[in-house]
Amino acid sequence: MSGSTTTAIKGGTVIDRTGSRRADVVVSDEGTILAVGEDLDGDRTLDATDCVVSPGFVDLHVHLRQPGKEEAETIETGARGAALGGFTSVVAMPNTTPAMDCASVVREVIDLAADTICDVRPSAAITVGRDGESLTPMAELVKLGVRIFTDDGTGVQDDRLMRTALEYAGSLVHLSGGRPIVLAQHCEVNALSEGTYMHEGEWSSRLGIPGQPAEAEELMVMRDIALARLTGTRVHFQHMSTAGSVAMIRAAKAAGLPVTAEAATHHFCLTDACCADYDPLYKVHPPLRTDADVAAVKEGLADGTIDAIATDHAPHTPQDKERTFAEAPPGMLGLETAFAIANTHLDIPIEALLGALSWRPAAIAGLDPEHGGPIVEGSAANLAIVDAETTWTVSGAAMASRSSNTPYEGMAVRGRVRHTILKGEPVVIDGEAQR
Repeated sequence: MSGSTTTAIKGGTVIDRTGSRRADVVVSDEGTILAVGEDLDGDRTLDATDCVVSPGFVDLHVHLRQPGKEEAETIETGARGAALGGFTSVVAMPNTTPAMDCASVVREVIDLAADTICDVRPSAAITVGRDGESLTPMAELVKLGVRIFTDDGTGVQDDRLMRTALEYAGSLVHLSGGRPIVLAQHCEVNALSEGTYMHEGEWSSRLGIPGQPAEAEELMVMRDIALARLTGTRVHFQHMSTAGSVAMIRAAKAAGLPVTAEAATHHFCLTDACCADYDPLYKVHPPLRTDADVAAVKEGLADGTIDAIATDHAPHTPQDKERTFAEAPPGMLGLETAFAIANTHLDIPIEALLGALSWRPAAIAGLDPEHGGPIVEGSAANLAIVDAETTWTVSGAAMASRSSNTPYEGMAVRGRVRHTILKGEPVVIDGEAQR
């Protein structure tokens, strides 16, 4: 303990998977929780009055753009935004340039993330170049620490190849210390989605914008549920957006199949009507859907069908996002607003909300108990301290990201991250990044 600095988080309500209680928490900058109880002190104090002390949030789905598109985001700026949003770990998607499909690129991401203020874990592509034709060297990548494989941005179109990928992944658990290897799917059937820019429905007809039907997502969800049944390997469904997808996942879970799912914040608070002014800020894949779909996603989060809230944080430069609706790239910022958007728009208990942001995604990513674990003496000191009642107004320009393409610009929201602790270090204090 010699030379270590301790921090006392005082006056808060501790909520983790074991329940809720009033307690102070003392952490060491050596990375562990030293004590949880009443009237505790440390070398320094963080005020948590009227706040909730939670295990740090875990985002299963972020685009940090590096390598290749550093003008939109870097691993450093993305990690800073994540920490400001209460995240102590994020999973970086592989659709970089070049793609994260080999050991050299994954090592580069690991090295770039080594000293950031959020624990950045690389995913890797399922197929080389994310082109859907041949599998990546999964065994080598698992040895480097990869636990999630995804061609995010494109779904694996070939049924046989996806079956082979699942069988291959299922055979690699001996290389991961027993932790599951997860294949995460961006569910989109290209034959139905190619050349589309928003949801197919009333609004796409009014606006004259080619629309993607809900079935483009749902057909791949249906297929991969069947393949999970066939292979016994876990499939994680990314950014679910339709009522039909939620219903199928609910039935698959009831049947005991190894499937999990996430929902992005924009899919439970925005609809295709947001596209009425042709503003590319609202262009995203999968697209914003209908009121009925939003209601189904909310219900899925409320009853546990959808395990996790993810951001699908997708920064783009103003030059790219200010192109026409058809030409602009899809994607939205999400890291710094995730807790507030969920707290504002979901009618679920705070315990369930924190579970969807913290311990449930941590378990899916194989990060538990380092992240998302119970707040007890001896556990890893990765924590988010949030004020669930304070209100504020979203501003893209005020965010840490190199980009500012938030769809929530000017929106009044409730709930904000006050402090974030990474490995015992207060990396965010009173809403300000410390490095």
